[in-house]
Amino acid sequence: MAKQDIEENYQPHSPLSRRRLLQFGAASLTLGPSLLSPLARASTTTPAGASPKMPSAPLGKQPAMAEGWQDLPAILARIKAPVFAARDFPLSDFGIHHPEQEVSEAIKQAIAACHQAGGGRVVIPPGVYYTGPIQLKSGVNLHLADGATLKFSTDPAKYPNVLTRWEGIECVNFSPLIYAYGEQNIAITGKGTLDGQASKANWWAWKQADGTQVRQFNDMKSLMQMGEKGTPVAERIFGLGHFLRPNFIQPYHCKNVLIEDISVINSPMWELHPVLSENVTIRGVQIHSHGPNNDGCDPECCRDVLIENCVFDTGDDCIAIKSGKNNDGRRVNKPASNIVIRGCKMLDGHGGVVLGSECSGNIYNVFVEDCEMDSPHLDRVLRFKNNAVRGGKLENVFMRNIRVGQVSEAILTIDFLYEEGEKGPYKPVVRNVNIDNVISRASPRVMYIVSFKGAEIDGINFANSTFSGIESSEVMATTGTVSFRNVVIEPKNKPQGLNSRLPSQGW
Repeated sequence: MAKQDIEENYQPHSPLSRRRLLQFGAASLTLGPSLLSPLARASTTTPAGASPKMPSAPLGKQPAMAEGWQDLPAILARIKAPVFAARDFPLSDFGIHHPEQEVSEAIKQAIAACHQAGGGRVVIPPGVYYTGPIQLKSGVNLHLADGATLKFSTDPAKYPNVLTRWEGIECVNFSPLIYAYGEQNIAITGKGTLDGQASKANWWAWKQADGTQVRQFNDMKSLMQMGEKGTPVAERIFGLGHFLRPNFIQPYHCKNVLIEDISVINSPMWELHPVLSENVTIRGVQIHSHGPNNDGCDPECCRDVLIENCVFDTGDDCIAIKSGKNNDGRRVNKPASNIVIRGCKMLDGHGGVVLGSECSGNIYNVFVEDCEMDSPHLDRVLRFKNNAVRGGKLENVFMRNIRVGQVSEAILTIDFLYEEGEKGPYKPVVRNVNIDNVISRASPRVMYIVSFKGAEIDGINFANSTFSGIESSEVMATTGTVSFRNVVIEPKNKPQGLNSRLPSQGW
């Protein structure tokens, strides 16, 4: 779709209004006057009882640098799940009385009514229902009752273009399956299931080889080039006719977000993707989705995020913290900071907790505790991926009380040779990583650390940990220190010292 087409076919309900796009401040978009929609020209008075819009400045100043676990209580004190008015808006009030129905319009009407009334719950009752994309509004809790399943359309034509991010680069592309822009006090809760219905027959086929190339390759390359040369975001238009898959749930530039208890399956791409958002709680969520790039949760350029008591069983990284890609990440220039992960279980995935690779805006203050990681198809426990094209500082990472059954590569990987490797001008940094009380039953090695001249890896500290069943030698290339305090590393096949004598042989 061309820029002219968007201007001529612009719909008032679209989140691409000039007023909202200009909320990005220094990261604002260049838009023609024809994108000034009726919504933008209308009064911005907040409905009675509804939450006001966020201030225009995104996320404010840089975060304070955490020094250790003593900083965690102050971060947790700021992360508070939103509370909703005691009003329910069941689908039966909007013409839906039986399962197996298409409910897109009913959900849209229920969300609008709930928002106008000052907030409450839009309730999806038990049963299977079919829907297109959903756009949340301030004050609305989309609640799926136990036994409810929302199945999302796999027809790309059902998904309008919105402002979004695709692998760390801002663009105009398909709406995520559930999307919110610039809203406050929003939630998705309940024991029900969100089913993206993605498979190799639809969305996932865009990443799979089609003849001689991956279908998304040309669009991915084009978007990366636009980001590198600074093409105005409003001119980075994809969507219908292109092959950049939408993410599943994306609160974009939102505040006070709760995602709780739901199950997510069969996502087109990344599952939970809060962007430029603040005060985000993700609790008790079950994610089982093994498609390509099916990351479980990707908080990007977010501040004050709590991810707790979740299960991740994914086709890519379980949790991947991000802050924008390459020049576009530096343009937006917002770090991910104050990310707390606790009580989670990681099954299949490329990494349990990951920083990068979209990390050009920096990542600070990550706390991980009381997690269990165990699968022959889980590659790493803690993973850093960066290079000289991304750049970015990844620092102040604190991990403790982790139980590892088995992983297939290493407990810790720091990979600065990821993708473009050293072929770029930006210095990647990993600094102040503290790993305490990790008990691992089996992994090929403890560390896989690869770097290049001019990069920085420093202050990697292991303490009070036991790593059993080690099969291979460690791989390590750093510019600074790696320390071990009260650490046991036991090879799978324990060798005897050359001059050792067995007790039976006498001393």
